[in-house]
Amino acid sequence: MKKWLLVLGMITCILGVSACGSKEQEGVSWTDMSEDEAIYYGEQTFQNLMMICSGAYETEKAQLAKADAVSAAAFSSWESAQADMGDYVDILERSAEIREDGFVVNLKVDGTSHDANVEIVFDDEVMLTSLSVNIIYSFGELMTKAALNTLLGMGTVFVVLILISLIISCFNFIPKIQAAFTKKPKQEAAKPAVPAAAAPVQAAVVEEESDDLELVAVIAAAIAASEGAVSTDGFVVRSIRKRR
Repeated sequence: MKKWLLVLGMITCILGVSACGSKEQEGVSWTDMSEDEAIYYGEQTFQNLMMICSGAYETEKAQLAKADAVSAAAFSSWESAQADMGDYVDILERSAEIREDGFVVNLKVDGTSHDANVEIVFDDEVMLTSLSVNIIYSFGELMTKAALNTLLGMGTVFVVLILISLIISCFNFIPKIQAAFTKKPKQEAAKPAVPAAAAPVQAAVVEEESDDLELVAVIAAAIAASEGAVSTDGFVVRSIRKRR
């Protein structure tokens, strides 16, 4: 029971309901709030945020993050900053700014690895609207990160350009590959057709010439026998015609 009361108190402080109620009951406008009062509300909200994110209230934290988007964003900002900031040590500096639509509390937090600026924004009803944590890096760290980002960006560009140039250079081999694949089937289809068509033609010509010579010799011999000649030297057969 005590645990739930503690969680309820933390949630109430984060949402600023109690602050809003007390101000309205007293009849005092939020614009009359002093800088010290604003810093007090900001510190209480920050302390409760760290307590909820400590790991002892995971169930309650999940329920609150599901019910309130502002609290979920605050939890996420603090947890992501802890990786660079390290463990919380103390609050080094405090300041508040009263605006027309609310007030802003800035806390400089000391961490084991890095310091951080925590900005907590409240609206005119003293309700938490945002909480962000920004790590404070040294000049050397900022320059190192900038150099790494530059190298990473330029390296990515050069790698992409090299890949594009390699792809373009491969275009020269595509026609050769296509020609190699299209040439083989044509050669295979042409080889058996040429010898098969040429061989019968040559055979027919040779056979026809041999038949004509034999016929000429027979006709010349018959004519020589009918004329009483001893040889066929004086006979010349100029043409042979077949009668139908």
